[in-house]
Amino acid sequence: MDLLLWRHAEAEEGLPDLKRKLTARGEKQARQMADWLKKNAPDKLHIIVSPALRCQQTAQALGLPFETDKRLRPDSNVSNLLAAIGWPDGGANGTGNSAVLVVGHQPTLGQAAALLLSGTEAEWSIKKGAVWWFSNRTRQGDTQTVLRAVIPPDFGR
Repeated sequence: MDLLLWRHAEAEEGLPDLKRKLTARGEKQARQMADWLKKNAPDKLHIIVSPALRCQQTAQALGLPFETDKRLRPDSNVSNLLAAIGWPDGGANGTGNSAVLVVGHQPTLGQAAALLLSGTEAEWSIKKGAVWWFSNRTRQGDTQTVLRAVIPPDFGR
C-alpha cells in the first residue's frame, strides 16, 4: 500500500479554525503540488480529506473526487488517521485501493510520519503544502515501511 500525506497549503490566520481559507500563496502551493501529484502519484488514488476548508481547497487543486472524513479534523490524532485509511493493510474504508492520499494537518501528519518510520509518535514537522510518500512491503515475513519521497510545495517550480 502507498500512503501519501499532504499537509494543507498556507492558510489565513484566524477563527473559526475549520473555515480558514488558503492564501494566494497557499493556492499556488496547492496547484504546484497537484501538478506534481498528477504526474507522479499512483493510479487509482483514494483521496481522504479533513473537513477543514483549507484542506478541501488544497485537495480541490487536484481536480479529482475525494472523500471528507471527520476523523482527520485539526484536533484529531494518529490512531484516527490510520483507522481512516486502513494502514497498513490497504483499502481505505474497504475500497481495496492500494494508494491513499490524506490531506490533513499538523501535528497529526508529522506524528504519523514519525510513527510509520520509527515506531514511535514524535513531533515531526511537515511543511505546509508538502507531501510525504510512504509504502509498506513485506520482506522475509516482516512488514516494513519505506519512505519513498518528501516533496516540498515549491519542488515543481
